[in-house]
Amino acid sequence: MAARTPRPLGTITRGTTNPNRLRRVDNWIVDTCGDALRAAPDPLVVDLGYGASPVTAVELRARLAAGVRTDVRVVGLEIDPIRVADAQPAADPPGLTFARGGFELAGLRPALVRAFNVLRQYDESEVAAAWATVTSRLAPGGLFVEGTCDELGRLAGWILLDATGPRTLTLAARLSTLQTPAELAERLPKALIHRNVPGEPIHDLIRALDDAWHAAAGYAPYGPRQRWLHTVAAVRAQGWPILHRPRRWRQGELTLPWPSPTPNPHPTPFDQRAEARGGRRSAGWAGGWVRGCRL
Repeated sequence: MAARTPRPLGTITRGTTNPNRLRRVDNWIVDTCGDALRAAPDPLVVDLGYGASPVTAVELRARLAAGVRTDVRVVGLEIDPIRVADAQPAADPPGLTFARGGFELAGLRPALVRAFNVLRQYDESEVAAAWATVTSRLAPGGLFVEGTCDELGRLAGWILLDATGPRTLTLAARLSTLQTPAELAERLPKALIHRNVPGEPIHDLIRALDDAWHAAAGYAPYGPRQRWLHTVAAVRAQGWPILHRPRRWRQGELTLPWPSPTPNPHPTPFDQRAEARGGRRSAGWAGGWVRGCRL
């Protein structure tokens, strides 16, 4: 008797998308998660909630095949069966296929999941459960990239998770159109967007970036990239634990170890696991949990 397909978990999103909308996060995945995919026995990647058009799944497959390994397999999952049917002409099996599924990942055990602009349409109280559902279904050593961007991919924020919970937070912008880092607040991941208020670490971070950006105005004649590099360097000098080297910063990015959004008197399962594994407090994140990252 054939195994029953798991019932999709989640709700149908608005589905809006555009070509190259996810280029920034895709390039970051190639650079930051590429080693994990190269080491995976099965290089299966899920594009969760790709939307009304399969274009971002097609692009993800192309970028991973070119930058990581040619045998990568991308499966685009959507809850809406009409979107799945509409995507079939873009399929190129075995490298790219489309199926119906939600947070349960349709029974798959991928090495990596990308979900963008999915949780933005959920309530903040639903985020932890969605994270836990996805990460519990990853292959051993698997990774989950969850975030949000604007309609053209000019502003974005994403979180990297593994089976133990969040690892890092990345903010990214198209520097040629960035007026001020305060704009990044508009596209924070769902777990943080409502935390951008005084007294919260993410608010402190964005204010530090904004202050440093204005202080670096003298570098504006040399272009927005030079201004951004000096901005990130100044914020790092203040004690913020910014990861990577200027090679990544030059892309309009900065990545930090993940904090919990606020010191929580009722820890989530992720907070409890971090504490049990020896999680420590970081003054730079004003009390947020920080895990060691090899990034």
